[in-house]
This record gives sequence, C-alpha cells and structure tokens, in this order.
Amino acid sequence: MLEKNLEKEITAYIASRLAEDIELKDIQTEVNEKFSQKLTYMDIRILASSVEYDWNAGEEQSAEKQQDEKPAADVPAEPAPEPEESSGTVVEVNKLVQPGTLASGTVKFANGATATWYVDQMGRLGLDNLNGAQPGEADMRDFMTELRKVLR
Repeated sequence: MLEKNLEKEITAYIASRLAEDIELKDIQTEVNEKFSQKLTYMDIRILASSVEYDWNAGEEQSAEKQQDEKPAADVPAEPAPEPEESSGTVVEVNKLVQPGTLASGTVKFANGATATWYVDQMGRLGLDNLNGAQPGEADMRDFMTELRKVLR
C-alpha cells in the first residue's frame, strides 16, 4: 500500500492528467516514472476511480460531433434515463483470508460474469477465475466502487 501523502499526490497527478484527456495506460507509465513506483494498471484504475472525472465526456463529445454532422430531423428527443440506485455489481469478502493476500472474495458483475478477486500483500488488486464475458470499463468502475464500500 502507498503512504497516504504519496497516494494523495499520485491521485492529484492522475486527476490533472485525466483533465488533459490522457489515457490511463499512459498515466500509469508517467506515474511509475515520475514517482519511482511500480503501480499496475489496476492500481491506477483504483486511484482514478476516486477522482471527480466525467468518464463519459469523450463519448458524449464524439456523439455530439456526429450529431452535428447529421442533417436535422424532426425526431422527438428521448427522455433522460432514470438514475440507477444500484450498479448491479455484487462484491463479497471472504471471511477467511487466503494465504498471500490481505483480502479476497467474489464479484458478480452487472453483465452476469463472475470472478474471484484478491488484494495481495503489495496492495495490488487482481481478478481470477473469470466466468462469462470480459467486464467492460463501466463494470470495472462499478466493481471498484463496490469493493471500496465493502472494505471500509
């Protein structure tokens, strides 16, 4: 696990780079070089999930650009989707800690896939035994959010 001050500094750096539309894989490389760390992509994703950032902004801008390029049509606007109370992702923690881990458990993603997860002694998060479709970005964000809740 990172020292709290270093974690805050790295999280602030991630936030600034995300604001510049830099991809997480590139931020991972930068963080490891700048802060002399060996953080995994998953570590960066976990830290980035705590950042106030509109993860859909790039998709929205792309959709707006495509909409601007299309001729206007008399199509009624679709109603805004209702906010969801639950992501549909369920994370459980094992009562017995697996050897070589700090914590472990299971996850059932909203897309129906299941996996086991663990946090190793270096604080790295990992997934094993994935059954079903590969979880997407939104599934992973929901997983990390739910994992934080159950580990508090």
